[in-house]
Amino acid sequence: MQAAGSESAHMFEPAWKKNAKLLAKGAQKFVDYKRDLLTTDRMAEIESRRSDLLNAVKAKDKAKVDEASKQLRATCDNALPRQKPQGWFEENVEVMFVAIVIALGLRAYYLQPFRIPTGSMQPSLNGIVGEPLKKEEWPSFPIRMAQFALKGRTYVNLINDKDRRVAVGTIATPGGLKVGGDVRDRMKWHFFSKSQLFSLDSKPMWLPSPSGQAYEIGLEEAFREAMANGGILKKGQTLMEGFIDTGDLVLVDKFSYHFRKPKRGEVFVFDTLGIKGIQEHSGPQGGGSHYIKRLVGVPGDKLSIRSPYLMVDGKIAQERGIQRVIEGKPPFKEKHNGYELADASPSHRRYLVSEDDVLSLKGDDAKHGFREYAAMGDNTGNSLDSRYWGTVKEYNLVGPALFSLWPITTGHWGLIK
Repeated sequence: MQAAGSESAHMFEPAWKKNAKLLAKGAQKFVDYKRDLLTTDRMAEIESRRSDLLNAVKAKDKAKVDEASKQLRATCDNALPRQKPQGWFEENVEVMFVAIVIALGLRAYYLQPFRIPTGSMQPSLNGIVGEPLKKEEWPSFPIRMAQFALKGRTYVNLINDKDRRVAVGTIATPGGLKVGGDVRDRMKWHFFSKSQLFSLDSKPMWLPSPSGQAYEIGLEEAFREAMANGGILKKGQTLMEGFIDTGDLVLVDKFSYHFRKPKRGEVFVFDTLGIKGIQEHSGPQGGGSHYIKRLVGVPGDKLSIRSPYLMVDGKIAQERGIQRVIEGKPPFKEKHNGYELADASPSHRRYLVSEDDVLSLKGDDAKHGFREYAAMGDNTGNSLDSRYWGTVKEYNLVGPALFSLWPITTGHWGLIK
């Protein structure tokens, strides 16, 4: 009964007295929450003003309560040092920093942009292509800018800046034997597919494309001249001349494979860590850090090829993406032969050379991370894939290719199928 009476009496208090008590309580919370930022003098001053307010309430002097309330608010407002407001530069730098952090977080855990370096997935997805073209035959500057925006086409005229001594000779590439040197594919700023030319007497030279396209637009001819000149690339010599069409820029979903199993028939990206056959078959130009192919086999499958068919456990694979490759309808070219057997070669082991060959993928009996998948390019006549170097381990998987971002005029923009 006593508690109820006290509560009832509190309900009939004047508003000015209730507000004063709430202000005193709020001042106490302010000190508690900001204790690490307040000086001892400031805390003592707030407590003194708070005591004045409570004494005025106890004395039921509304005028003194109003004055004490005013003094307490002012003391709390001025208790912390004033910070200078941010200027436009600081605000924009902060926004950019937050955007970068968010982008890096997305790239690390959810979505990663990936540039397709080769033509192994054409015409489903485009790789980087180089075409030689003399500078005097280039279109006008406005047309070049329009082609860059719509097609991702870049015109290149690279002149050697000094004499360079290079190790030159015959090298093996996916396209056959070439005259070449020490050129290594690199990712510049973690995003752009480039390469570096290494010489014996100077620092590496950046080239504006992957090594394969560099050879296509003049580098092989430059190495031929160097071979005739005792291994010297001469100053002023043209190294590359032509244009490069960028490969499709795709977003890779790095999240899904943590919650679902990879599906046969989808396009996926994997890293090449531990896949020795890739380096053996492709030479120094082929060992990129990531590949993009169509996933044609999942753990437990037994794969074989009876051209144009891909066989899974002795039956023709029925997945939509695989069927498109088998049928070879437009936009595939007339000479497309569906799934083809690997070329026979005595130099390195190859897995699917004849119709009797079977590529068996380790299933649930393998320890975690070592279950196996198979990858093949849609352009199987020009693809270095599981037919040549074997399986992709579970720990190599990055994720399914989700969306083609750019260029916008190739017909591939949108969700990847």
